[in-house]
Amino acid sequence: MTDRSSTAEAGEPRARTCGGTGSPPSAGGWPAKPTGLGTAAASLPALLAAARPSRQAPYGDLLAGAGPGPAPCGPGYVERTWGDGSHSPLYCPVPERADDALAAEVDARLASWARDCGFEDGEIDALGKAAFGRLVTLAHPDTDDPDALLVAAQLNAGWWAADDYYADDTALGAVPKLLPPRLALVMAAMDPVPPLGDFTAPLDDALQNDLIRRMLGSAVSHLNRHATPAQVQRICYSTFAMFVSWTAYAAWRETGEHPPAWEYLAARQHDSFYTSMTLIDVVGGYEVPAHLYYEPRVRRAAFQAGTASVLVNDLHSVAKDAADENPVCNIVLLIAADRDCPVEEATEITVTLHNDLVRDFEAGHRDLASVPSPELQRFLRGLRAWMGGGFEWHATNPRYA
Repeated sequence: MTDRSSTAEAGEPRARTCGGTGSPPSAGGWPAKPTGLGTAAASLPALLAAARPSRQAPYGDLLAGAGPGPAPCGPGYVERTWGDGSHSPLYCPVPERADDALAAEVDARLASWARDCGFEDGEIDALGKAAFGRLVTLAHPDTDDPDALLVAAQLNAGWWAADDYYADDTALGAVPKLLPPRLALVMAAMDPVPPLGDFTAPLDDALQNDLIRRMLGSAVSHLNRHATPAQVQRICYSTFAMFVSWTAYAAWRETGEHPPAWEYLAARQHDSFYTSMTLIDVVGGYEVPAHLYYEPRVRRAAFQAGTASVLVNDLHSVAKDAADENPVCNIVLLIAADRDCPVEEATEITVTLHNDLVRDFEAGHRDLASVPSPELQRFLRGLRAWMGGGFEWHATNPRYA
């Protein structure tokens, strides 16, 4: 991802609900054919009470009955100007919520947490200007619980800090050859190592003597108050996959041999806002069953949303990335190098790629709208909301001005 727990501000864990129904999570997903997938006459209670699909059936068949359904509810999509308005517009979901008071409350709690993590006053001021409270209230409009939103704010702040301090910004101490061992210790902070006898004390010291490790270890401690063990591990392992992509960037920067755009996009699949989107159901207070979350068409939709959102980030970051003394990978700059074309032309190519991804996501969302899983439908709407909120945050954040 381009550019956590001392939880004195954290409240008690919320009761977990399922798609707003108040019922326990459904382990089986949706019913088999007798109830009729997508049948208009079928009521939600009947669907939830029906028999689960056979465990003998391959997971690839689970969505076989799902065809084009009704248009998903909620705000739609619009073309939006961005930057200085000189380039073609970006096709984006309409943001579902802007709540400045809630964002300010989350930012206040985030600042308190950051101070507990060891931030200096100037760093706390910079954190406030980043407006992570605004990001998460825009991106997660299905809850107004500031403690749940704080989980997302802490993790996003930690990921951004790791990216800036370890991977991207040489002015902040990023050193490509030091990135892999630094990230290995961050992984140990997020997913604690079992006791190792005499070797545990020096490891614990190392985890506590680094701001990024303290942030992400603390954030995962808070995450555990809101998430199931499966969700915690999903988020950790998505983070670790992202770290693998970071090491590829480090190798490219160290050798000075930047990749072609297609290779960068392959690495970007796991280093996108998909990682942030793994928090959607946690923040919303429900859980998408694993066999739905990882179903190929659902996973494709999540990767499309994550990649489209990170292209927005690249478009807003071109000038900053190009100005680094050791320029970081950016899709616009890579396309310009690949095709020996001006940055303006590469920008238009990137806009078209973004818009195609969003339209493909929109079509896939519509195809999945008949699947009678309230958790899945809420998650798909959450992906759409994240794209709309993420665009709004980039468009209004001084970091990208």
